[in-house]
Amino acid sequence: MVVLSGSSRLVFLLLAFLVALASAFVPRQPSKGVSLVSRQVAGTKIPHDIRIVFDDEDEDDNDTEEEEDSGDARKRRRARWEQLDPKYRQYLMEKGQQRAIANKKKREPVMDKKRKLMMFVKEQQRNKKKAARITRPVQPQDRRPLADIPIGSEQTGVVISLTNFGAYVDIGTDCDGLLHVSQLSTDVFVEHPRQILTPGQEITVRVRSTSPERKKMHLTMLPEEVLEQEKRDNPQDRIPLTEIQLDDELWGELKRVTDFGAYVEVGAVVDGWCHFMDHPSWDGTAHPSQFMKRGDRVRVWVADVDRTQKRLKLTANRPKHLPGPKRELY
Repeated sequence: MVVLSGSSRLVFLLLAFLVALASAFVPRQPSKGVSLVSRQVAGTKIPHDIRIVFDDEDEDDNDTEEEEDSGDARKRRRARWEQLDPKYRQYLMEKGQQRAIANKKKREPVMDKKRKLMMFVKEQQRNKKKAARITRPVQPQDRRPLADIPIGSEQTGVVISLTNFGAYVDIGTDCDGLLHVSQLSTDVFVEHPRQILTPGQEITVRVRSTSPERKKMHLTMLPEEVLEQEKRDNPQDRIPLTEIQLDDELWGELKRVTDFGAYVEVGAVVDGWCHFMDHPSWDGTAHPSQFMKRGDRVRVWVADVDRTQKRLKLTANRPKHLPGPKRELY
């Protein structure tokens, strides 16, 4: 038994400490259980139900490039691929396909991308037209001539298509009739026909006018008394806009009430427009339909005359700069 002196024991402990300290900084070799495939997909989120099951004992980190390209290296990689879990192999193949598609799109020329986009848009337009196509109720051989349709008669038809200015209706003649947006309702203002009509809807209309030579027909959904009033009105008896001046006082009748005001018949070639804020009964919160009714007689003053676009703006509030008594509401 060797007995160390005090100085020798101190030297031995110092050498042991240095050996332990040096071993702590020596890099460890990777374990053989770490797979090549798992390192390739490092950082990739793998589904929880996938398990990696294969043996990596044949892997040698010191293989050279020549050995990797050899047949033995390819066989080892193939063997490791076959030992993978089937779900994980499917996951890797799907990821590879997605990367290949993304890379192909990046390399695709700009003109090809524009051409594909144009083809897609045209295909969508064709599908939209096919979906909006309406089956006509009457066959071509059973249709009546336009000359046999009496003006003012009531007809049943089907809405074929909608436009910004009206709707085309098939009533069984050799041409579709135009139902203008102004002929849809007298109670509310119709901005677009889709507010009331839909393609394929069956409606009842009246014939306003026909032109067999030009293959044109105009329809209406307004009440019969409105049409009778239009027949009695003579355009030659109406006041031209050239004879209407600013601040002229006129009497009129409300023809159509909208969300923003009403159209007023004052005997001119065009109906005047009166905004709801220019009505003395407006209290700041009420809807125009609460104090403006179709058929009401009103006294208005001319606020503006646009002879170029044939527009007439009216106000039911007496202008303050005019002389005479002022109307006050209590």
